[in-house]
Amino acid sequence: MRSVLAYSAARAVLFLVTAGVLYLLGARGLLLLALAVLVSGLVSFVLLARRRDAMSAVVSENIRDKRRRFEEARSREDGPE
Repeated sequence: MRSVLAYSAARAVLFLVTAGVLYLLGARGLLLLALAVLVSGLVSFVLLARRRDAMSAVVSENIRDKRRRFEEARSREDGPE
């Protein structure tokens, strides 16, 4: 879960920094938000690849674990046939 929070925080900081730079360059309003989302998304794709991979591994493992527990609970409910 820590990797999910770290990635989310890094994305938020990257967005805020990008928005700040664009604001200083003269972008305002909806244009500022649209450009900040676009630019920070492209930059994060490159700069945050390792964090994204770590987060993805954690999320995938959690999904597998929940699916396994669900299947175990379902097989206990069904009982012997």
